[in-house]
Amino acid sequence: QVQLVESGGGSVQAGGSLRLSCAASGRTFSAYAMGWFRQAPGKERESVARIIWSSGRTYYADSMKGRFTISRDNAKNTVYLQMNSLKPEDTAVYYCAADRRGGTYDSWGQGTQVTVSS
Repeated sequence: QVQLVESGGGSVQAGGSLRLSCAASGRTFSAYAMGWFRQAPGKERESVARIIWSSGRTYYADSMKGRFTISRDNAKNTVYLQMNSLKPEDTAVYYCAADRRGGTYDSWGQGTQVTVSS
């Protein structure tokens, strides 16, 4: 069983930055990929970024390209999301998830709130 714990959320003014962390734990953690998602009030959950664990290759939603950076620390089993130039519309609960077998995301964290004020 994989456990994912996010941290680093908070409140920031527009134009500011935050870095989210997601620490994975379990008897033997391995994953094909890790991802960040977000869900704003009244909206559907959307994909933010994805990173292939072995290669470090990254993918981003179009609206996040250039502002958000996903990275990982293999030794710490931790994935990060650096968010710069934040906008009020980035306000959401951010979740990390693990795609352990290259299929679907099958483990999810509890989420961390990010609030961006104008």
